[in-house]
Amino acid sequence: MGSEHKHGGSSPDLNVPLLLDQNQSKLKDLEAPADHGDGVNFRIGTSFSKTCFNGLNALSGVGILSTPYAVATGGWMSLILLFAIATATFYSALLIQRCMDSDPDIKTYPDIGYRAFGKTGRLIVSVLMHVELYLVATGFLILEGDNLQTLLPDVEHFEFAGLTIGGKQGFIIIVALIILPTVWLNNLSLLSYISASGVLASLIIIGSVLWIGAIDGIGFRQKGQLVNWDGIPTAVSLFAFCYCAHPVFPTLYTSMQKRHHFSNVMVVCFVFCTLCYASMAVFGYLMFGSDVQSQITLNLPTNKLGSRIAIYTTLVNPISKYALMVTPIINATKARFPYHCNKRFLHHLIGTTVVISTVLVALVVPFFGSLMSLVGAFLSITASVILPCSCYLKISGSYQKFNGEMVALSLIIVVGVVVAVFGTYTSLVDIIGNL
Repeated sequence: MGSEHKHGGSSPDLNVPLLLDQNQSKLKDLEAPADHGDGVNFRIGTSFSKTCFNGLNALSGVGILSTPYAVATGGWMSLILLFAIATATFYSALLIQRCMDSDPDIKTYPDIGYRAFGKTGRLIVSVLMHVELYLVATGFLILEGDNLQTLLPDVEHFEFAGLTIGGKQGFIIIVALIILPTVWLNNLSLLSYISASGVLASLIIIGSVLWIGAIDGIGFRQKGQLVNWDGIPTAVSLFAFCYCAHPVFPTLYTSMQKRHHFSNVMVVCFVFCTLCYASMAVFGYLMFGSDVQSQITLNLPTNKLGSRIAIYTTLVNPISKYALMVTPIINATKARFPYHCNKRFLHHLIGTTVVISTVLVALVVPFFGSLMSLVGAFLSITASVILPCSCYLKISGSYQKFNGEMVALSLIIVVGVVVAVFGTYTSLVDIIGNL
């Protein structure tokens, strides 16, 4: 982990992760004890540039594939909501910094919940993070099945032990079998080298889509519609999913050499990622209009080199990140068992169970856009907007003062709750309607 990276050697140690990975950060957030007796020396922190890269890695992810679909669902005007969500989540990231400045004992995101609302606050934050990780890992499997089916359309079904399994379902199971050994690893340091490729993967996908539109003849001819009010809740939820990295920010902040530069790091990360998300949304909608699918890679012509590069990049990234996503869930479950249990066997058993359960959910709910919309509405809005504002109001005591800040934060919380309720309802209706 970036915060555990020892400086002083001329060559990198392969047992130490090259970058502070998003999911290992979440692992630290979940597993760090309340008294912070973990012995980690945070004073030898990471530099400004490396923290920027870590933050970009945390913010950039598979959400970029869904931004054209989000705009197609809500219309061109929904882009205003992308920038509104980016602004709100940027502000809430700064509130997390203020919460941590108020108490040196706060090291992780659950600590902020504990400082504000006691054990209940810590429990709520931890549960939200676990559920988010689980659903995102499930979304990875759905994404893999969708893109492999697009890449290999002739594979309509698989025959196994007398059973006939559909093409997409078979691909999901095959990918799960490939992923399973990575989940059994206790030391995920080497995996974090691979998973730190999120920023590069996003740029490759944008470049490939641009190439296909400009060079390979698809063009940017679709006009689209200005606004679709019925699709606004889904669009907001998908945009919110793009900014769900807030549980990572306390670890980024704590590991910095010069913590007063954290706000500048956030400016760089949010501006860069928002430009990437908006660019993909605009180009994708201009290319495919209302026909754009929940993942833009599903629209790309597979006979073109640029399409294959985009799809292969999309396929590799989730496979490398799945294990890092579910490790916090495995470790939290493992901690519930008695100390004398065989931890290695337990790790394998729980890891296998988690993989099997995510496969079953992916087979039952194979709708990537709807699932990511649900994660964005229910979890991302809560963890990235509502909780930071609520915790800051409580920790700072601002809720006792009637001033501009208190009014603004209260308004953000109310809007966040409304978005979460309507977005969650819309997503669940979509999922149930497609079952």
